[in-house]
Amino acid sequence: MSTEPLRCAGALVVDDEGRIFFQRRSPHRKLFPNTWDVVGGHLEPGETVEEALFREVTEETGWSVSLILGLVGEYRYTGDDGLDRIESDFLVRVDGDLARPRLEPGKHTEFRWLAEHEVAVLDESRDPGDGLIRQIAEDGFRALHLIGL
Repeated sequence: MSTEPLRCAGALVVDDEGRIFFQRRSPHRKLFPNTWDVVGGHLEPGETVEEALFREVTEETGWSVSLILGLVGEYRYTGDDGLDRIESDFLVRVDGDLARPRLEPGKHTEFRWLAEHEVAVLDESRDPGDGLIRQIAEDGFRALHLIGL
């Protein structure tokens, strides 16, 4: 068994109002059940981070990435399953109807577009001390300010 961390790609999808898209994970998911999350997932064998980013956005929302605005950050964490991961998260623009994402059946139950002042909602259903998704969101909004959006 490999001791290398699993690699993940995440998309912070941005709309024209400077909000970021989040979706709630199904309560039946093994990792982070019933919590808010960015779009993304694990790299498949032989896949680059960018390829996974494009694939995951389409699989989880039905949208297609039109522009990568920049890297938000790389985050190391250990999942509920005890496996270490490195997640690379990017700010992206997408093509598609932003009011009607096609959530992946069985994996996500709802979605929200959040403004910067609303990030506290991301703490819902998270264990105390698990502020990773909120940290990613805050970093995403900082990155948006840096690029002037």
